[in-house]
Amino acid sequence: MYDLTGFQRDLLYVIAGQDEPHGLAIKDELETYYEKEIHHGRLYPNLDDVVEKGLVEKGELDQRTNYYTITARGRRELEARREWEDQYVEELLSESE
Repeated sequence: MYDLTGFQRDLLYVIAGQDEPHGLAIKDELETYYEKEIHHGRLYPNLDDVVEKGLVEKGELDQRTNYYTITARGRRELEARREWEDQYVEELLSESE
């Protein structure tokens, strides 16, 4: 997970949170989050990267549309990332009390 960009981590979160989303559904979700347009030239190469790393699987809905699912490895990586983040967030929250 440490070798992913922030955008690639966000892709994992979006894919994990949806049921076999296709590329445009992922794009729409990220555009809502980032509040700006996500170009295909950014989206699809990054999707290919997380597929190549074994974090996401790509399937085919039809000849023009692919869907994406998080792999067991991808899920483990997300869980490890959340645990790592939580240690800092919990520390921050306890300091503010």
